[in-house]
Amino acid sequence: MDTKAILKKLEEDEHYYGKFGKQYLSNSDISTLLKNPLALHIPQKTIPAFLVGGYFHTAILEPNKLKNFKIVQSTTRNTKAYKEISNGELCLLQQEVDQIELMVDKMMSNTVCKDLITSGEVEYEIPGIKEIEGKMWKGKADIVNHSERLVIDLKTTNDIEKFRYSASKYNYDSQAFIYNQLFGYDMLFIVIDKNTHQIKICECSSSFYEKGQRKVQEAVAQYELFFDSKDFDPNQYFKSETL
Repeated sequence: MDTKAILKKLEEDEHYYGKFGKQYLSNSDISTLLKNPLALHIPQKTIPAFLVGGYFHTAILEPNKLKNFKIVQSTTRNTKAYKEISNGELCLLQQEVDQIELMVDKMMSNTVCKDLITSGEVEYEIPGIKEIEGKMWKGKADIVNHSERLVIDLKTTNDIEKFRYSASKYNYDSQAFIYNQLFGYDMLFIVIDKNTHQIKICECSSSFYEKGQRKVQEAVAQYELFFDSKDFDPNQYFKSETL
């Protein structure tokens, strides 16, 4: 299958996140490879914050897909009504959707944000693949703004004043490095605070990209040790630290 056909297939979430897409490493694998490589590709439990972030992205970039989200008229996930309707599936609460819609309105009423997201030659949810540091990686850009030569990612946060620390904790630095390699443009984060609805636009410094590259290199080294080394016995692996 040629690259064009692969990218076309990766446009579909079922292939990007499914078995076909798992032949490529992605930024979401970084944390696992750095902390517990043996857990690679083991399904992770979805948490409400991811669901909220997903709905926010979809509302701005692919509103036609909002019907795929199940929304429950309940104040918490502990009520009998929620448990009966959700049937064990993690669902959005109506009050969460109401807050997300306020965030969407806030972001899209900001002229600079709206122009970055919608003006010029822009594409949404664009997949990319490339060999980086000796391994094949994939990524799916929220927004590729060809006119501004930017890859733009939308983020929600609980405290916008601490986003710098969140960017390191959640590996947005490695995401910036990977996406810069995949798409050839600089990375830009548009961030909105879930509580105050304040907006921050974050460019990426050279040191930010470099920190991300180091994480990718370390993740590749871990992958090669755990999955490419024939003589490696993971049962003999341990971490060491001097306290």
